Amino acid sequence: MKLKKLPIYAITSALMTAPTVSLAWYWDNEEELELEEAYLYFELNDTDGDLGIHGKADGDAWKRMTIEGPDGDNERTLLRINTRSGIRRQGLTELFFESAEPTFDELDPEVFFARFPQGVYEWEGLTIEYEEIEGEVFLSQIIPAAPVVTGVGEETENPGFEIELDDEGEEEVVKACWEVEADDSGNVVISWDAVEMSHYDMWNVTPQPLLPGEDLRYGGEDQPERKIPLGVSGDLGDVVYYEFVAEIDDTEYKSTAVVPPGTTSWTVPAEIITLAEEEGEGEVKFEIIVRVESGDGYDDDGELVESRPGNQSAVEDCFEIAEEEE
Repeated sequence: MKLKKLPIYAITSALMTAPTVSLAWYWDNEEELELEEAYLYFELNDTDGDLGIHGKADGDAWKRMTIEGPDGDNERTLLRINTRSGIRRQGLTELFFESAEPTFDELDPEVFFARFPQGVYEWEGLTIEYEEIEGEVFLSQIIPAAPVVTGVGEETENPGFEIELDDEGEEEVVKACWEVEADDSGNVVISWDAVEMSHYDMWNVTPQPLLPGEDLRYGGEDQPERKIPLGVSGDLGDVVYYEFVAEIDDTEYKSTAVVPPGTTSWTVPAEIITLAEEEGEGEVKFEIIVRVESGDGYDDDGELVESRPGNQSAVEDCFEIAEEEE
């Protein structure tokens, strides 16, 4: 049988038209995958006086990921990751980052918050199977007040801050350590007040004037501690958890616990204290972190973006076992 020959332009047109129609149908009917985790939140170190922004995403293997800021005049891409070579073929599933955290004298908090306006941010990625994957998160500028340490062992009067000389002979303000006695089992119990207010609302008060030579962070009976009110005023979301960390400088020894929101004390075990005396300088550093719900937000389509674990604030402190009097 003799085949009938078609004009070349007809064959070319058919080859070009068919896949175009098919692809259009594919993209119009494809639903985006949801990331299993999508977070973006602020972290405050209330002792050192610095702020940073953290992010985390987790889900199906992806080769491209971006974070888009809120729509409007401030819309911008905050982060863009394009994988290459073997990582592109293998794919990434989890990403966590922390920004730099300059102190307030290096970066004014108002400048920091202007960089990251409150609103809904979107993680958008492309999987290794060429499927779109996304997650939305509401970034709130309501920052929780940091936990206030109320007792270390039997001591309840916070030693506050003191002035020391740095390596260059310049005066610097450092946190003074508590001097305490361990209990009969050799443990030390740390307690703190429950966090119930935003940082702005807690510290938006008129401070007493500084005494000559006094630092902004100093506390005391006549000169209470002063802080810059951070973020915005508003109702604080529910506390998700507290995190307690005890560690010994210049060693790998660390004890960490994530505890329920109703917990306001934790015990540093005798083993950590003994290690501090044997391998350190007898000093145990500890940190208490509070994390709160982000609150609900609405995206550009008016869709509800539900609350999830959001901003967190930390206080750092230290203690050492007082020497027994002879």
